[in-house]
Amino acid sequence: MNRKMRAGLLLCLASGHFASAQTTPLKGFDSQSINKQQQLEQQFDKHLNAANIGQTIKALSAKPHHLGSAEGKRVAETVLQQFKSYGWDAKLETYHVLFPTPKTRQLELLGPTKYTAQLKEPAFAEDATSGQAGQLPTYNAWGADGDVTGELVFVNYGLPDDYEQLTKLGIDVKGKIVIAKYGRSWRGIKPKVAYEHGAIGCIIYSDPKDDGYYQGDVYPKGPFKNDQTVQRGSVMDMVIYPGDPLTPGTASTAKAKRLDRKEATTILKIPVLPISYGDALPLLSALEGPVAPAEWRGALPITYRIGTGTAKVHLKVESNWDIVPAYNVIATMKGSEYPDQWVIRGNHHDAWVNGADDPISGLAAQLEEAKAIGQLAKAGFRPKRTLVYCAWDGEEPSLLGSTEWVEDHAEELKKKAVAYINSDGNSRGFLQAGGSHALEVFMSEISKDVKDPQTGTTIFERKRAKDAVAASSAKAQTAILKKDTLSLGALGTGSDYSAFLQHLAIPTLNLGFGGEDEGGDYHSIYDSYDDYVRFKDGTFVYGVALAQTAGRAVLRLANAEVLPFDFSNLSQTIGKYVEEVKALTGQLKEKYSAENALLNSKSYQLAANPRDKWIAPAAKPEVPNIDFSQLEEAVKTLQKSAESLNSQLNSKPAADKKTIARINQALYQAERSLLIPEGLPKRVWYKHSIYAPGFYTGYGVKTLPGVREAIEQNNWSEATAQVQTAASRINALAQTLDQITHAK
Repeated sequence: MNRKMRAGLLLCLASGHFASAQTTPLKGFDSQSINKQQQLEQQFDKHLNAANIGQTIKALSAKPHHLGSAEGKRVAETVLQQFKSYGWDAKLETYHVLFPTPKTRQLELLGPTKYTAQLKEPAFAEDATSGQAGQLPTYNAWGADGDVTGELVFVNYGLPDDYEQLTKLGIDVKGKIVIAKYGRSWRGIKPKVAYEHGAIGCIIYSDPKDDGYYQGDVYPKGPFKNDQTVQRGSVMDMVIYPGDPLTPGTASTAKAKRLDRKEATTILKIPVLPISYGDALPLLSALEGPVAPAEWRGALPITYRIGTGTAKVHLKVESNWDIVPAYNVIATMKGSEYPDQWVIRGNHHDAWVNGADDPISGLAAQLEEAKAIGQLAKAGFRPKRTLVYCAWDGEEPSLLGSTEWVEDHAEELKKKAVAYINSDGNSRGFLQAGGSHALEVFMSEISKDVKDPQTGTTIFERKRAKDAVAASSAKAQTAILKKDTLSLGALGTGSDYSAFLQHLAIPTLNLGFGGEDEGGDYHSIYDSYDDYVRFKDGTFVYGVALAQTAGRAVLRLANAEVLPFDFSNLSQTIGKYVEEVKALTGQLKEKYSAENALLNSKSYQLAANPRDKWIAPAAKPEVPNIDFSQLEEAVKTLQKSAESLNSQLNSKPAADKKTIARINQALYQAERSLLIPEGLPKRVWYKHSIYAPGFYTGYGVKTLPGVREAIEQNNWSEATAQVQTAASRINALAQTLDQITHAK
């Protein structure tokens, strides 16, 4: 299906179902207050202006402004003054965090031919800011300082499965330097896995098949990576813990007690360097050894080989390991009825370079919300609950500003935080929403009340149409089109929601638009205003859509009589996760049994290519029967408790304000019951029993993480223990809901 046909089908699907997307009663509001809230939101919309969002993006992305830079401080102070001008009570909260910046970067191919990598992105006349001073060079933060020389090995995307393939081919990376493609996982997983297999250095590049001329015209003619574009980024092992590596679990204040850098488990042990595909080409061309499997091959004009042989490289990386200030901007508007119940909204302000897309497009929408709410306040509006708007610093180097703030205010947040609503970059396309599934009904209502600026239908209908077009079968497409609620994605990590959700279990939403913004500007010097207006959201109308969506979430949570949590959706979702881990166990049992049977057959030896140094893999372990009954019973109990609570709230709403206040506090604190006090195995900072980033996926989520990852790692005793732990936390949530149901 070509792009025009696809777009037409999307529009037809969306328009055909628009009639069903009528405004429904607002969850949490009684009949008398619905009209008042809807009128408030209509006034809020009138204060949103696309041109103003565009001006904010241009102004705040005018110069490079990474963490610790003078321009970074200027951006924070500019945002501070904007909040104050809107009528908010605003201040800077400063933390002092470790941040490595590059001092030496050197990559040389020593043989069979010689080549010195350029490691520099060129400026273009079409991009006014691409040649500015103050740009951070191309590098990966949190790799080790190192000066290493070794044979080069191509490891595909550098994931655990790729190393299994290398083992089968008889290739060992111990003592060698690996080169991996960006993609298929978070970048920090690649050097982490390489180190676990004995590699002494790691190089990461973007192959043009994934993001380059294979996909379309390259920058500046088109949006995709040219041959010298490089993705900067953190490689900190933040699946252990995010934030300052030297102060795990505590805030990096000026007088904080810090670990020695050698003690920090999230700083990697080998040097890491990102390069362009232009610099990768001579390195990959020099490789000998087996031809790479078909699925490993990219789009460079070479025969992709794995190595080893005479290809040898020299990699040297040194950083300045400085303690720098991180400036969080915190703006508040005190609640009129429940000042100790906080609705928190956040987006970061720091960038790797200019950051027009990431993060300024999201920050501009957030500031537009704050401006509109400020104008409502000047006309007499006061939210019932306190609003806290945050612009975080240090997100790019691994969620430094938000994590340190959450750790600093943890006890207060446990008592007062109703929800955290996050955004990051924003662009043209479809609603992208993830978060706590007790807010799924709430977000469904909002998505049916916001119009998509491109099609005129609702953002709910457009998202549903996209999902239907992408469905794998006619049956699946029909089911999607019949579904009348929005599905929230589960959250891993990679943005500032992590400390709120996974450390404190504060109900969380992560919102943005995208899907029609292809291109390779991410974390490069080309993430600029010029690139944004050409290839992202040139009229800034999706900035307005984000402000309308996140703004409604803020205003409805702030003003609801009874907070709009629906734990029935959460219980159903957890039930699906339980079925998934049960199925995973069965799949592994079947897979391992088949593989072991094949290993013991003559067919396996006959199928091996005699030209390759093929080594038979080790036999797979036996998969025992795991008893999931405790987990299944806990889910059933939770479902009953959630249904009883819904019935109580819908049929017998409390009239007494003190009782309502107690119920609301219990509702927003209920998800805290899912916290595991001792944390997840091997990473105690992460405490949520339902959502966590994957140990080998990074940004990608693992649901029921303790159970799922123990199964994936063949740790059966741990899997059994984690089934019991997860069941106990789900039962604890059910008991909490029962207490709310019977509250008087």
